[in-house]
Amino acid sequence: MRLDVVTIFPEYLDPLNVSLVGKARHRGQLAVHVHDLREWTYDRHNTVDDTPYGGGPGMVMKTEPWGDALDTVLADGYESGAHAPALIVPTPSGRPFTQELAVELSERPWLIFTPARYEGIDRRVFDEYATRMPVYEVSIGDYVLAGGEAAVLVVTEAVARLLPGVLGNAESHRDDSFAPGAMANLLEGPVYTKPPAWRGRDIPDVLLSGHHGRIARWRRDEALRRTTRNRPDLIEHCDPKAFDKKDREMLSILGWEPDPDGHSYGRFWRRAPGMEE
Repeated sequence: MRLDVVTIFPEYLDPLNVSLVGKARHRGQLAVHVHDLREWTYDRHNTVDDTPYGGGPGMVMKTEPWGDALDTVLADGYESGAHAPALIVPTPSGRPFTQELAVELSERPWLIFTPARYEGIDRRVFDEYATRMPVYEVSIGDYVLAGGEAAVLVVTEAVARLLPGVLGNAESHRDDSFAPGAMANLLEGPVYTKPPAWRGRDIPDVLLSGHHGRIARWRRDEALRRTTRNRPDLIEHCDPKAFDKKDREMLSILGWEPDPDGHSYGRFWRRAPGMEE
């Protein structure tokens, strides 16, 4: 995979040289190119922003530097053999970044990030490049940052760890929170390691039993418990086919009531009145 990042703060992307992403770059699994947007400015102040049409506070990033920068990045990428680019626009007004979207992006060969500052980038830039490639406007949460570079780091790490060979154990992300399959829309439960006793706190007996079926059931129940406690909205919107008989029994214990319309899959949809963790 090839990643290009155009930013006015290239040093912000230095963490891409460490940890899993850094190792993937060193092994040649991930090619990362960070570009300084100010290299495509043509005045002595290296201006990248201007006042917004229609008035209002703040500044808007200009079309010319971004257009010239992206044209150069695309030309360089194509010349080096890259293909099928996609533009990733970090913005709080974008589509929520989820594990599902991380999987989708991990299957693309070339991602180009445009982290903005100020009030954002002139909309015409994205309208222009949407005629040449898919454009993903992505939000990492319902809050506003000073710029999009932190979001680039988040998206890159989430995507890179899904690439073949990046994780030491290819099965490591199978049971992640939100992982496609059985864990979709669920949070991963607690995990433990040695020693078996620490400061008067013991490992749950089931994890020492060696009984794989019981351990799997315990982990599933703990995932349902944690999701109920921290993100009940996920269970409310979960695909009813995701819950088997044992899941429904645990959800009932946790205070979830079945769909009053008698959904054929026994979908749970709300907490029973008065139920607390």
